[in-house]
Amino acid sequence: MVDFAETGMALTTAGLDEASHAAGIGLPEIWTVVSVETSGCGFLPDRRPKILFERHIFHRLTGGRYDADDPDISQPTAGGYGPGGAHQYERLAAAIRYDRTAALQSASWGMGQIMGENFRAAGFARVEDMVNAMVASEDGQLLAGVKFMVANGMTAPLRDRNWAGFARRYNGPDYARNNYDGHLQHFYQKYTDSSTPNLQIRAAQVYLVYNGITHLAVDGVAGPSTEAAVRQFQRSIGVEPSGIIDDALITQLLARLQ
Repeated sequence: MVDFAETGMALTTAGLDEASHAAGIGLPEIWTVVSVETSGCGFLPDRRPKILFERHIFHRLTGGRYDADDPDISQPTAGGYGPGGAHQYERLAAAIRYDRTAALQSASWGMGQIMGENFRAAGFARVEDMVNAMVASEDGQLLAGVKFMVANGMTAPLRDRNWAGFARRYNGPDYARNNYDGHLQHFYQKYTDSSTPNLQIRAAQVYLVYNGITHLAVDGVAGPSTEAAVRQFQRSIGVEPSGIIDDALITQLLARLQ
């Protein structure tokens, strides 16, 4: 198994409810933040948490000692990200060779893209503990994100649907440049006008991606692409290709990942 990849469990009802209760906000607000911060799910297809390595954070945490040795992973200015996905783990691995703790603190992790240096605000004694939670499940990722928001006074503007106020606290002073508050308002309206994502469908989509059907969108909606992906998987394990998403399918998908 690739380093930082373990179970990669999809978001559950229990995890969503725990996060909602911890933040004192409703499910539409939770899903609004998740939708803006997370494209699909909190994991890559290889079950490693999604990350973004920040070279300027590593520079700050290590006093710039490695700027000359590897400017790709240590510089006083942000940037130099390159492609997402596996490439970010290549950058993280390069930084770990110099200083593992500083490297883990210099990446943003999971569904909420919480910086590792914020591990205490996210409810952990060590950054290693935070990373372990991020690796294990989306439930752990979401709860860490919620605890970070609570610790930094972000839940009040979210409850009040003060999108600009929340965006400023969560995304920084340049939030308007990326229309962060506008995206928040869009998704909140979407989830109040219709239902929030179906967690069983979404879990099936996540596990189908892990099983190699990587083109599939993870949105909790059982459209034609999802049904076709289910049938493809069912044929691959020699069962009737019904296209139905149920507990039996989830069990079959997880069994193939052992």
